[in-house]
Amino acid sequence: MSMPFYVSPEQLMKDRADYARKGIARGRSAVVLAYEGGIAFVTENPSRALHKISEIYDRIAFAAVGKYNEFENLRVAGVRYADLRGYSYDRSDVTARGLANAYAQTLGTVFTQESKPYEVEIVVAQVGRTQDEDQIYRLTYDGSVGDEHGFVAMGGAAEHITEGLQERWTPGMDLGAALRLAVELLAHDTAESPREVGAEQLEAAVLDRKRERRTFRRIAGPLLEALLNQDDPTQDVPEIDDPKPGSHDTLTGE
Repeated sequence: MSMPFYVSPEQLMKDRADYARKGIARGRSAVVLAYEGGIAFVTENPSRALHKISEIYDRIAFAAVGKYNEFENLRVAGVRYADLRGYSYDRSDVTARGLANAYAQTLGTVFTQESKPYEVEIVVAQVGRTQDEDQIYRLTYDGSVGDEHGFVAMGGAAEHITEGLQERWTPGMDLGAALRLAVELLAHDTAESPREVGAEQLEAAVLDRKRERRTFRRIAGPLLEALLNQDDPTQDVPEIDDPKPGSHDTLTGE
């Protein structure tokens, strides 16, 4: 009679963590950082259909790195959670902290009980009425939750980008400066020479504090190019969307 194969719990958890980290490291990084008018999200993503950044609820957004099908399942579950809670109680009862706790339970259960962990890292952010009320939560593949302040980077080059943010990010930055900083660090995400990362290769969005209800706005096209151009006078997103039909810089919430 053959002996059953045995792996200690410590080794099993270590192997799962290594597996998840390697999967996440293969993808491009994402940056979430606060600016004067809200919270900005930036990641390298040339696709215009498969989003890494999405709206969850009125003042809450979601960003992720890793395997698309896995974090898309989490996004959909988060939207359902928020809609059900907002309908059953009140819209103000839907918070980033509650959503982060729900995600943490799901990720922790998958990590310990399923055959493979999710190869994802996610950020759930909620914009407040003031910058002091902003909330940014980072969740890792094993369900660990971190309450971040000001900025967070995740993905393959997160440590390198975080070092740059610690040195150069300051509270109260305008949106143009915040986006340029994020893109510059994404382009320097390796020890190699910096890459060219143009607006067409980026996915960017903001939670705009000035909006009363749905604060999520995507930034793309000529508007994103203007914000990334240091010589351009544009410093922030206009209060109203571009009304010109067919304009690629029109911002829409999902």
